[in-house]
Amino acid sequence: MPSYTSFADFYPYYLREHQQRGTRVLHFIGTTLFLTAIILAVAWARPLLVLAGVVAAYGFAWVGHFFVEHNRPATFQHPWLSLRGDFQLYWDLLRGKEKF
Repeated sequence: MPSYTSFADFYPYYLREHQQRGTRVLHFIGTTLFLTAIILAVAWARPLLVLAGVVAAYGFAWVGHFFVEHNRPATFQHPWLSLRGDFQLYWDLLRGKEKF
């Protein structure tokens, strides 16, 4: 995997690693569960829900990579760029800039 110096350079690679509809759907579900867990953790004063959200997000995403996309998650090499990519893709899917 190449080294990236900016998110602008990384994001096209990220999108290539998330081409299959199933992978995108699973990432979307995982990110939605994570965001929901954050909201509930704050609303109910249950900080452990954040951990549950992280497990759900990565669980759904990694199933997409290993069983749908058949590739290795970028998280292993570029954790912060990959996390930013997850949220960027989520936003792009919500507003219709990217397709499922």
